[in-house]
Amino acid sequence: MTKTPEQWLAESQSSEKTKGTLKLFLGYAPGVGKTYGMLSEAIRRHSRGEDVVIGIVETHGRKGIAELLSQLESVPRKKIDYKGTIFEEMDIDGILARRPQVVLVDELAHTNIPGSRHRKRYEDVLEILQAKIDVLSTVNIQHIESIAPTVRAITGIGVRETVPDWLLQMAEETVMVDLTPEALQNRMKRGDVYGKEKVEQSLKNFFRRGNLIALRELALRQVAEQVDRSLATYMVEKDIRGNWPVRERIAVCISANPKAQYLVARAVRMARRMDAELYAVHVDTNHDTGPGVKSLEANLQFAESLGAKTVRLKGESIADAAAQFAREKHVTQVIFGRTAVEGWRAIRYMNAINRFLRDAPAVDVHIVTQEPE
Repeated sequence: MTKTPEQWLAESQSSEKTKGTLKLFLGYAPGVGKTYGMLSEAIRRHSRGEDVVIGIVETHGRKGIAELLSQLESVPRKKIDYKGTIFEEMDIDGILARRPQVVLVDELAHTNIPGSRHRKRYEDVLEILQAKIDVLSTVNIQHIESIAPTVRAITGIGVRETVPDWLLQMAEETVMVDLTPEALQNRMKRGDVYGKEKVEQSLKNFFRRGNLIALRELALRQVAEQVDRSLATYMVEKDIRGNWPVRERIAVCISANPKAQYLVARAVRMARRMDAELYAVHVDTNHDTGPGVKSLEANLQFAESLGAKTVRLKGESIADAAAQFAREKHVTQVIFGRTAVEGWRAIRYMNAINRFLRDAPAVDVHIVTQEPE
């Protein structure tokens, strides 16, 4: 039976060894050293006594890769006749019969030749993982499904082969193989990436410095997001209720008050200075009716237009809901707005702030007047 992405993710997060583990070597462009890094780790594991084999690795004429390949056992490839031409693909049955501890599978986004058991190589990997065999694999940032359109917008080059985002989420570990754009261009010029006949054209197109800088940032952000998810999962598993402020996360609480847009603007400037993640949070206490609904929607839309992640919560108490959100999202700073109120309204406002401070984890609290100075 074919498993859903949700089932694969659930199994990958299980503490019981129900399948093999996936380790990815992520790069932002061809030539940064993903395959070399994967092979180097495989050789180290082999020297420690692990049973490691090569499922499929492409040399693309690179001598350094060919030299490393010779140090490991390879499972012979399967020959497939397609329209009178013989192609070679990874032999899944050969790998399963050999039953190594670890198998190397290069170019995860590759599309198999028609006639293969699976259409995509990552589906081959899923079958190998199901057999409790660990996999080391490589992928470039432009081959991630949700990122491919952005890469096309940056480079003007369409990406045909992709892998689904959930596959990266189930990886036990993702290693970014990094290289400065200048160093990668130098590799190109030496002919270490492509044949010298392709170098000049490549440097003018995909491998332009601006493209490489943008692609590198996309890859760094991808790895950072996975680190954030790993840390959040660890903190939940270990029941760590306090915040570990490894990255600033700001939440600004907004209402239907039109002056809340000034509050959002202040929060956005603060988040940009700190390179922080920003949430615009509204707590619905069942009082958002009538004209206030339209104003609230405008405030949320304004926050989204400035890059904030908008969140709608429901609860009887704004303080309680905001405190729970801060705990769940590991928020480090919270911003509340304040209008010029007196009497019982001022007392109710301060009571709500004190209630939040009592129930929230250790966060910094900013109280900002919702009127321009």
